[in-house]
Order: sequence, then C-alpha cells, then structure tokens
Amino acid sequence: MGFIGKRYYDYNSFIKSHFGERVQKISLDVGFSCPNRDGSKGFGGCTYCNNNTFNPEYCKPRKSIRWQLEQGMQFFAKRGKNNKYLAYFQAYTNTYSDSESLKELYLEALRVPNVVGLVIGTRPDCISDEIIDFLELLSKKYFISLDFGVESTNEATLLTVNRCHTYSDTVNAYQKCMNKGFHLGAHIIIGLPGETREEGLLHAIELSKLPINTLKIHHLQIVKNSVMAVQYKRNPEIFNLFALEEYVDFITDFIGYLRHDISIERFISEAPKDLLIAPKWGGVRKQEILDKIDKMLIKKNSWQGKFYIQNLESSGREILH
Repeated sequence: MGFIGKRYYDYNSFIKSHFGERVQKISLDVGFSCPNRDGSKGFGGCTYCNNNTFNPEYCKPRKSIRWQLEQGMQFFAKRGKNNKYLAYFQAYTNTYSDSESLKELYLEALRVPNVVGLVIGTRPDCISDEIIDFLELLSKKYFISLDFGVESTNEATLLTVNRCHTYSDTVNAYQKCMNKGFHLGAHIIIGLPGETREEGLLHAIELSKLPINTLKIHHLQIVKNSVMAVQYKRNPEIFNLFALEEYVDFITDFIGYLRHDISIERFISEAPKDLLIAPKWGGVRKQEILDKIDKMLIKKNSWQGKFYIQNLESSGREILH
C-alpha cells in the first residue's frame, strides 16, 4: 500500500477509501459497566482508567441513543459538513451485556438517519459467538468495526495495571473475529509502568501479527480519580513518562515496525486539562504533534513498515535497532 502525503497510513485515508468521503464518529455512552469494576473479575478498574477522560459533553448515559446521536450531529455540524456518521459505542465495555439487549442497542443506533455503521469498543474477554455472528450479519449492510482494548502485549504489564485479562485472551478474540466481514481495531497504551523502550517497540511487532485494520496509539497519561494517580503520588519513580520530543522519537521508530496496511487512527492521548496530572506538554496542540511526527519521519528517512518482518519469531529482539 502506498501512502498519500504521509509516511504512514492515516485513518482519514482509510475512511475515504471505504466511503469515498469524510465520515464522522459520534461517541455514545449507554451505561455499560466493566467486568473488573463490577466484581465479576475485579474491582476498581484498570489502574490508569477514568472514563470521563474521553467522554464528550453530549455523551450522557441517561439519554437515549437517538438523543446522543442527534446532539452529536448538531455539534459536528458547526465544524463542517458531514453527511454520514458512525455510532461509536465508546464508554466502558460495549459488548458486556446480554445478547438480546446488545442487539437492540446496535439496531437502535442504525435506525437513526445518516448513521451508516457502528464502531464498538470492548475487551477481548467480553465477546460472545452470538454477538460475533450478529455483527457479521450487520456487516453485510453496514460498516461495522469492533475495537479491542489490547493496552499491552506484555502479560506482566496487564497484570500490573489490573487489566484482568491476558494477552492470550486478546489473540484468541481476534482469531474468533477474523474473516467475519467486519473491521477489527486495536488500542494500545505506550509507556505503562515497568515497560522498557525495547518492550514498547515489541508491541508494534506483536500487533502486526493480529488481523487488525486500525490502531489507536495512546501515550500513558496520569489522570485524576484513577488508581494510577495515587500510585504516581506515592511512588513517582516507578513511572517513566514521555517528554514530548522523546515520544515523537519513540513513535516514529514504533511505526517502522508496524505492518504497513494497518491504519493509524491516533498517536496520542488527549485527557481534559482539568483531569490531567502528567505528563504536561505545555499546551501543544494535536496538529503540532502530528507535524513533529511527519518531520521526524522525514529526518530519519523512515516510514510505516520499514522494519516490519512478517512471521517474525515471538521475541523479535534481534531486529530492534
């Protein structure tokens, strides 16, 4: 795949290649919980998590799906013309309910005019065969994307952050969902406690083995009202948070090891200023960071997939630069 104007495969290009035009995602919160919050697997949630860090103002779980979608459409209409929308089931674990309730929620979103598909965020240990089959059926008419929170490919890290599932669970979930007609996404957090730079690069190698179409990359942010906020206050030495220039240097190496046909949807986290504890990058805007990434790729003469080797042995350590 060739990149148009970029040295990586950006998400806008992915969407335009599928729809032929811009399509806007609208986030939804329908009041789902999470298995390591409600006690079925654990309590307290993942140590880094405060769900309010990514919920837009129009996301109100007490409001109907139609209301949230219509409010989102009005919000984005002020920013530019959009004719098509994707209903983004974002908050918490959006396949964590009984199958009949889930089916009705998904169908309710698709009944709203101009909604052309679903993006469903979930955990790899919370997807049933029945829902996979239902999404396969929906994908014959709509754009369907199922996004799993991978967070780390390192088993020890997943245990440390109280993720309450293993990376083996992640691999198994993708194997069950592949070749079903819907798109598969992944979310990874860079810089979790205890992970070295080399282990961070290994995430790109392991993710490239999965049958994913899109990837969201977030750098670790410490946010208020999370378990990690308490850990950071008590033991800041266990964290090695990225300075901006360090992150740009790292991420431009990271995508060199990433399979070239994976569309990159995000490069950074964007927690609200009133919730963010660290790292603080001095109010640098998202576009400025993307520009820095573009310039660094040119400086290094690098691009997505430059170092990618298919069917790499699990360790992959011998090829890391």
